[in-house]
Amino acid sequence: MDELAPSRRRFLAGALAGGIGAAAGCLGTGSDGDAADGPELRLSLSRVGGSLRDRYVHGRDDPPEEWDEAALDAVLAGEPYATQHRKPFFATPDDPAYVLRDGTYYELGSVVVDEVAETYPVLRLFEVDSDGDSSAGDDGESAVDAGEDGDLPEADRRAVHIAHFAARSRGDVGGYPVGLVQRGGYAYRNETARAESVLLDDDGPDRVTYRDSTYRVEIERERFHEAVYRPTAEAVAESPERVEAILRATFVGPRVERDDLSDEADRILRRAVGDEYAETHPYSDAYVELLRAIDARPYVDGNIRKDAGVGVNEEEMISYGEEYYERYLRILDEEDN
Repeated sequence: MDELAPSRRRFLAGALAGGIGAAAGCLGTGSDGDAADGPELRLSLSRVGGSLRDRYVHGRDDPPEEWDEAALDAVLAGEPYATQHRKPFFATPDDPAYVLRDGTYYELGSVVVDEVAETYPVLRLFEVDSDGDSSAGDDGESAVDAGEDGDLPEADRRAVHIAHFAARSRGDVGGYPVGLVQRGGYAYRNETARAESVLLDDDGPDRVTYRDSTYRVEIERERFHEAVYRPTAEAVAESPERVEAILRATFVGPRVERDDLSDEADRILRRAVGDEYAETHPYSDAYVELLRAIDARPYVDGNIRKDAGVGVNEEEMISYGEEYYERYLRILDEEDN
C-alpha cells in the first residue's frame, strides 16, 4: 500500500485545487502495483430507441408471451385469481411490469398469499463411464436418441436438454442455468408433460444419448414447496407524460446535459455510442469528467477490484439530452485484450 501514497497525495492536492485531473483516478482500478500500469476501462453506450413507454409498457391486447393472460384478465376485472410456483407477470419491485388499458396505465406485480406442497418426478442424467458400454443399458437395450430428431416426445427432449446442463457441470468448475435446472436435474412440474413423457414410464428407457454423450437416466419423485401468488394491478397514470416520468424515475440513473460536459468529454461520450471507448488507468481528465458525470465514481475514486459490493462489469440506463442510453462499463486486464 506504500506505493499508493504519492498518488493519494496528488489526488488530494488536485481536489483542493478544484481540478478533476487524471490524478483523481489514481485510486481507481489499480492493484497493488504501479498505478500507471492499470487495467483498461471500456465504456459503451447503446441508444434506446423511442420512449420508455415503447420499451416497458405493453398493450392489453399484446402482452408478452410469458405473462399469464388469465391472470391479466382477472386482475384488471377485479376477479380472484392465483398462480402457483411462477409469478404471473415475472415482475419484481426492482423490475415492474406495465400495461395500458382504456387509457389507464397499470403497474403489475404479485403478492404471496399461500404455500402448497407438491410431489414431482425429477430427471437426473449421469454420463456413462467411457470404459464401459456407452450404447446399451443394463439389459442390453440401446440408448434412445434424445436430440431434436430423436424418438422422444417434446416434453422429454426438453427435460433431457435441461438435465444435461447439470450432468455436464458435475466435477467441473463451470455452472448451469439455475433458473432451469432444479435439484440437479429437471422437475416435471407440468401435468401435460408428465402425461406425454416416455422417460417417466415404468418401462421407459434407462439410457439416452444427447450431443454425442450417453447418459444413464435416473427418476426420483421429490417434494417441492411452492408459493401461491395473487396478481396485482395498480393504476399509476392517466397520461403518456405521467407514465414516462414514472418510468424515468424507476429505470433511469444519471442524467447528463450537453452543457454539463466539456467538448472533449462530450466527444468521448459520442464516440462510445454504438461502439466502445477505452483508456488505460490513469485516465485522462476528460474521461474522469465523463465517468463522474455518469455516476461511475467507483471506477475513479475507489479500488474497484477490492471494494466490497462493486463489480467489474456494470450496466445502467442513463439519459443524455432527450435520449436514453444503456451504459455498459467493464474492466479488462492486459491478458483479456
